[in-house]
Amino acid sequence: MSWALGLWLLLQGMTVMGVAHYWRHLPADRQEEAPEGVAVLLCVRDDWDGGADLVARLAAQTAPFRLIVATSGTCPAAEGLTFPDVRIVRAGVADDEGQKVHKLRAALRALGPDDRYLVFIDADIEPPARLIGRLLFPLVRGKADIVTGYRLLLPDAKPLLALVGAVEMQLATLPRAPSSTMPWGGAMAMTRATAERLELDRILAGRLSDDMTIGLAGWREKLRLRPVRDLLVGSPLRGDGRAALNFAMRQYRHIVTNSPGMWWVAALVMGMQSAGWLWALGWGGWSAVIIGYGAAWSRALVRRKIIAQVVEPAQARKAARSLVWDVLAPFVVTWAHLAVQVAGALSRRIRWGGYDYWLRRGRVIRMEAVDKARL
Repeated sequence: MSWALGLWLLLQGMTVMGVAHYWRHLPADRQEEAPEGVAVLLCVRDDWDGGADLVARLAAQTAPFRLIVATSGTCPAAEGLTFPDVRIVRAGVADDEGQKVHKLRAALRALGPDDRYLVFIDADIEPPARLIGRLLFPLVRGKADIVTGYRLLLPDAKPLLALVGAVEMQLATLPRAPSSTMPWGGAMAMTRATAERLELDRILAGRLSDDMTIGLAGWREKLRLRPVRDLLVGSPLRGDGRAALNFAMRQYRHIVTNSPGMWWVAALVMGMQSAGWLWALGWGGWSAVIIGYGAAWSRALVRRKIIAQVVEPAQARKAARSLVWDVLAPFVVTWAHLAVQVAGALSRRIRWGGYDYWLRRGRVIRMEAVDKARL
């Protein structure tokens, strides 16, 4: 029993050290750059409501840019944008690749000769005013080839949404080394030269996941992928619990269909944690439970500090809802995380953006429309 307790203490201590490492390495001097020739690429659905909050946040950015909005067909809200420098690109409907990827490739073909820096964002984020300037800083200074932030889910006040937020926060606050960084398409930037080196339009063809395709290609080319740790970008999580769980499973389906090895590593780590909690609650006794809860409360405390430092107060209050699960039932978060990992590996079908997609090795082999009106 003593060796099992020691192993459990080591495992839990490592998780606390990982979150503390993220907190200690938050940049104190959040430097920005504002070069000329920045293009921001935004893909939206045809039923997009115009994203008043997003547009206002983009208008408040500290770095100048031109906006390229890619739609499938006619999007009245996009056509009505009064942004200073905006271009609308109608991509049409895909037949052998993800609709987002299809729109993104159309946006890439709409780049002009003066577009030297590319910034990719999602329509459902709540970016800080420093987003573009912070993403550009490592690029302009020659410190990276691809730069990325990461999502911070802001769940509505529903327990299941907060649980999915807690699962995602385990990923958001992982220590990140440049050699193991995977970019997030919701807040990512690269130089035009990097995009051309990767042959971005070609490697995205036939794919469903934009960011994993780019990240894996970057690894193969030995590019410098750099995370900006203070860019945990708010992303609202609304709706019902089922939709939230489908979102979580979809992320792991992307992983297992693009990089099975990465999925196995993640599943092994979470499997060890899940088995450890099962042992602690069933056979480990009070000492094991105290160790588990002590580590969970420590992680929650550090994560609360991280959140307070990187997002706005209103966003921090929403994100903190996920921490309640770490305080009350951390084992549920661990088991839920493993469950979505396993569920993600049990199917090659992904429902996303009005389509069902079937994949093989990251490529779309079949697709069926579910709701064409919302493409």
